[in-house]
Amino acid sequence: MVDSYSKLEQLHESMVSMTKTIESLENSILDTLRENTELKVENQLLREKMDKMSNAHNNTIKTQSGLESLRKIYNSGYHICNMYYGSHRDPSSDCMFCLDILDNFGEKKKKH
Repeated sequence: MVDSYSKLEQLHESMVSMTKTIESLENSILDTLRENTELKVENQLLREKMDKMSNAHNNTIKTQSGLESLRKIYNSGYHICNMYYGSHRDPSSDCMFCLDILDNFGEKKKKH
């Protein structure tokens, strides 16, 4: 038969072991929470960067499609310059104002 002191000693050893296990679990959970927080911040920064890149890409696409639309209008025989906008143009001669717009279209946006 095991005496009371031995039972108490076994219980104490069990508690020490459980305490170590609990401390280990706490540290593991804290590490996981830290990593999770870091990943959330990194994810947010990456999303913001992707949004900026996407917006820049969309602006480039819009600028290119706008330029193509102006070229089509100009090539179909109409002025796109502010002086003669919408009026018929002689297809055999170029308008320097229209060509200036086509050459510099989107340049102002790129500088900003």
